[in-house]
Amino acid sequence: MNLWQTLLRPDREEQETAERREVGRAANILQVGEFQLLQLAYRAWHDGDLPEALVDRLFHDYMLHDEVPHWARHYARQILRLDEAGRLDINHAQYHLYDSEFGESVPNGARRFWVAAGGLFVLLGTAIAVAEYSVDSPTSQFPPYFNEKEISQTVP
Repeated sequence: MNLWQTLLRPDREEQETAERREVGRAANILQVGEFQLLQLAYRAWHDGDLPEALVDRLFHDYMLHDEVPHWARHYARQILRLDEAGRLDINHAQYHLYDSEFGESVPNGARRFWVAAGGLFVLLGTAIAVAEYSVDSPTSQFPPYFNEKEISQTVP
């Protein structure tokens, strides 16, 4: 937008970016990225994944020129309406199709924790026992571990 257009219609930029702000708000509500929301919108509108040939052009138009496709605008407004009505489940799998980390859970999480804690306990216990039995008669419990024989040999 040039200076002349800005002087004629100063609110034009705000109106143009309002659609992008809607997409951003919808993405924040779903806790996904804006481009991921565009992918979800394309899938909902066209009933298929975003083709590779369209990805670069869509990214360029959206990120650099603030051009929001009509299907993305519709999808974002739908998300915002559902959220305002309190009927939006942001953890539903349909909103996280492109999240690689969504739905992954650590199998046997509590069991893994206790096995790791037990292994650490055994390792530290073994280290303490080896340290305790390696010196016959220690002079102190803190390092360096000298025994009474070594000290009596060095002191005249």
